[in-house]
Amino acid sequence: MRDHCRFDWTGRRAVRRAAAVKVLTVAIGALATGCGTTVPPPAAPATVPAPPAPAPAPPVRPMRLSSAQIARLPAATTFGTTPAAPPDPAPFAPETGTVLHPEATRVVYARPGGPPVAALPAVQLGSPTWVPVVQSQPGWDRVLLPARPNRSTGWIYLGGGGLETAYSSYRVQINLAAHRLTIVDDGRRLGSWTVADGAASTPTPTGRTFLLASLAPPQPTYTPLILPLGAHSDTLTTFGGGPGTVALHGWPDAAVFGHGVSHGCVRVPPAALRALSRIPLGSPVTITG
Repeated sequence: MRDHCRFDWTGRRAVRRAAAVKVLTVAIGALATGCGTTVPPPAAPATVPAPPAPAPAPPVRPMRLSSAQIARLPAATTFGTTPAAPPDPAPFAPETGTVLHPEATRVVYARPGGPPVAALPAVQLGSPTWVPVVQSQPGWDRVLLPARPNRSTGWIYLGGGGLETAYSSYRVQINLAAHRLTIVDDGRRLGSWTVADGAASTPTPTGRTFLLASLAPPQPTYTPLILPLGAHSDTLTTFGGGPGTVALHGWPDAAVFGHGVSHGCVRVPPAALRALSRIPLGSPVTITG
């Protein structure tokens, strides 16, 4: 009797389990077929529009200065010294190619919104002042300065007008170890020449600088053209009555080319000087050791 009851109970459990499986199978089939209707796909999530981008912050305004305060600032010229000007943060990096000309004297600042460090005039050595831009941020450009110490820089506020900007595709590269000057225009090499540079006791300073001015001596001399750079001798404070400005110029004796013999200037052959005379002022010059 116990065995029969056990068997009967087990059998009923099996029947109930089979029925449950059948019901579940029918339910799954109904869900799969929708009882002859198509089951719609799940709805796509509603898209929420992105919030509008915040408006850019206005450029930092410069410190206001009176005419008397501007007049007391150090002049950023080849004759001047700007001790508070920040040094070039990347003295061998490629320059941007953008050059800037102030139509009137412009205040130069240590940083955007920071203290003034110099006054940049509109003319240098009788030529219009063009300085290369090495860094930018909204409303401001950082430029190389032609004053001592070498590699001085400063920030110019772009608001208020009175500034011209241009682009120079030229690059002048001077390798002191190889005594070689190369001119590149928009990545294309225009020419390369063996030159003479500074002697061991009066070396040509290295780093990035620029063509500052173009001078044609009124009387016959060792060169028909002198191209001062925005750099100075590190060992001479004066030379030939000037402030020790380094320049590119010609030389009548070709025997000097390929040697370090000058007081810091770079002496170039006639073909190189002709090519250099066509390069716009402010164009970058990079000098490597």
